[in-house]
Amino acid sequence: MSAEFDANAEGVDFALVAYREEGVWQVQELAAEDAADLDRFAQELRRFPGDGGALGLVSIDEDFFLLVRVLGPQVKILLSDVTAATDWPIARAAVDALELPVPDDDDEQLPGGDVSIVADLGMGPMDMGALLDDVGLYPDEMLGDIAARLGFGSLFDETIGVSAG
Repeated sequence: MSAEFDANAEGVDFALVAYREEGVWQVQELAAEDAADLDRFAQELRRFPGDGGALGLVSIDEDFFLLVRVLGPQVKILLSDVTAATDWPIARAAVDALELPVPDDDDEQLPGGDVSIVADLGMGPMDMGALLDDVGLYPDEMLGDIAARLGFGSLFDETIGVSAG
């Protein structure tokens, strides 16, 4: 493995896959190594042929998150902060895949990618944009909010070990 891959894997707070099977949400934790490389992560998500594809949720270094949705050959990506590409190879891979310019260190924190990534599942681009604008939230909080809006919030909390209360 490369030093770049190892750095990504060490930075992963958690990686999950969420998918619907016969209309019921399923959530499973994935190994950090499976989320440390964007192509490998998309390939791993293809193992979960849910009704609407598979949604990968990755929190990295309590700093930013990555959503990857795989539906057949289609891969959609949403990166919560494009400036993470200056420090994290996985974020750089997302920026490259999205064909965005690589930001400078002093650029403003902005999301990149498809804000309508889960619109058909219940969270439209306006709601996603509003959530991404709240820079005071940690990635796990944002991902938890997304999970709740899509209908698998309790499974998300249970999987990452958030206690109710």
